[in-house]
Amino acid sequence: MITEWTLFAVGGGLLLVGGLVALARVREQRRSGRLVQADLPNKPGTLLRTPRYRISGRPDELRVLRDGRTIPLEIKSRPTPRSGPPASHRIQVAAYCLLVEETTGRPPPFGLLRYGDGGEFRIDWTPELREQLLVLRRELATPYDGRATPSPARCRRCAWRRSCDRAAA
Repeated sequence: MITEWTLFAVGGGLLLVGGLVALARVREQRRSGRLVQADLPNKPGTLLRTPRYRISGRPDELRVLRDGRTIPLEIKSRPTPRSGPPASHRIQVAAYCLLVEETTGRPPPFGLLRYGDGGEFRIDWTPELREQLLVLRRELATPYDGRATPSPARCRRCAWRRSCDRAAA
């Protein structure tokens, strides 16, 4: 038999859980901004583009800080790397920072990189990181100059061996 006290206890428990969820949401907004866009499988976020640099992408989340600046957040499903984020993850966040800057007209102060186990890194959007990204972008735009020295061992492991005109015999 359900008593008034049982209903009261269940209702109180639900209110407590709801309050804790709301508190967690407020803390998240204070720390990393208000969520304004999420790239979801069934509802993709807006594709950000910059024709000037010929870069485009969809950050996992876009968040707006209290001062109105937008920051990108990239979520990785893997655990937090012990030695910190790899260069490829940092450059991906840098590309999103450049896209946010180009599309909003305001540079973000940083981007966030969050891992599946909750580890998080703040990647400051600095002139040095911007230059590193643009140098990499220029290198990627340069045609391949054939610097690799083919060898049977390397070529056997290469994903491009079937279409490569320089493959070792």
